[in-house]
Amino acid sequence: MSEKNEKSVDLSDFMDELEKKAREKMQPGDYTGADSLVYCGKCHTPKQMRVTTGFLAGRIIPCLCHCEKEKRDREDAEEKVREKEKRVAELKGRGFLSRSMREWTFENDNGQNPQMQLARRYVQEWEKMKEKNIGLLIWGDVGCGKTYLAAAIANALMEDEIPVRMTNFNAIMNDLSGSFEGRNEYLDRLSGCPLLIIDDFGMERETDYGLELIYSVIDGRYRSRKPMIVTTNLTLTELRGATDTAHRRIYDRVLEMCVPVFCKGESRRRKTAEEKFRELKSILEEGDK
Repeated sequence: MSEKNEKSVDLSDFMDELEKKAREKMQPGDYTGADSLVYCGKCHTPKQMRVTTGFLAGRIIPCLCHCEKEKRDREDAEEKVREKEKRVAELKGRGFLSRSMREWTFENDNGQNPQMQLARRYVQEWEKMKEKNIGLLIWGDVGCGKTYLAAAIANALMEDEIPVRMTNFNAIMNDLSGSFEGRNEYLDRLSGCPLLIIDDFGMERETDYGLELIYSVIDGRYRSRKPMIVTTNLTLTELRGATDTAHRRIYDRVLEMCVPVFCKGESRRRKTAEEKFRELKSILEEGDK
């Protein structure tokens, strides 16, 4: 027997075995139609099909009935959701300093910050913001919601699987303290991520080394032409009025890269403290009854 005929026999045996196993797997309610194909007893669509062309013409092969296809599609969709949730969780694990920031989202906002709509628009127009290298300088009094605003942007972008790094210069200095090993790689990651958020800008330790490091990070973003969001308690007057060279070259870069956004929301910390006080008072009053 020629090799070609042997392969033909092997394939024929395989197809016979395939058809046999398909019939052995018939579920209660399944039935054989007038066309000799197995049909699903639930959706009444075929679980087999007859090949009409090619060297397998006339042979019967398995296929998915309508309800099996729906089940497969549903399982595939659920698996994609699980995979995305895992990727987003990994992004947020790397992107935030604090786990609690994962809950600082647009959905959990208390509606007191009038700039939250602008933050939503920033996310919606992210591709344009990235293309045009437009960042935000979110400034205002202590406790007015600047950090929450920035974190909400970060969460929304990471939900779309866009890497964001939200940190502050004290954390950066701590990461790099005591050793220069891996320093360039660390700074390259800060320069290269799609969006870098620097929280509490101006509150860091201002040593000569610290100021030089701050400039390196800011200048790295400037040269990479990638957007940056900065939150600060400093006023625009303070940022624009720096007289010493070290601060002026840092602030000038920030003001060139980031559009100022004044945050004047109600103090979240004060409101939280008031809520806790009311809760404590309620508990104590209940205990006196």
